[in-house]
Amino acid sequence: MNRTSTRRRERMGSKKEKREEGRLKGLHEFIKDEEGMGTVEIILIIVVLIGLVIIFKTQLRALVERVFDKITRDSNTVMS
Repeated sequence: MNRTSTRRRERMGSKKEKREEGRLKGLHEFIKDEEGMGTVEIILIIVVLIGLVIIFKTQLRALVERVFDKITRDSNTVMS
């Protein structure tokens, strides 16, 4: 192997390493970037709340009905 091909191979290797370092730097910056995380967090909270409502639908309905019945009874006594 001659010197020219060895140098060329070394330069190509260093170019490839620089490209990979650039990609890793870009990935690192992307991971550190927190812009837009608020939206994802809000969506996750909404999904959890909807799931809880679906799971406890009957219990929530009964609770709300009891509360409104009590409000209605108490408001009737105040109005009398």
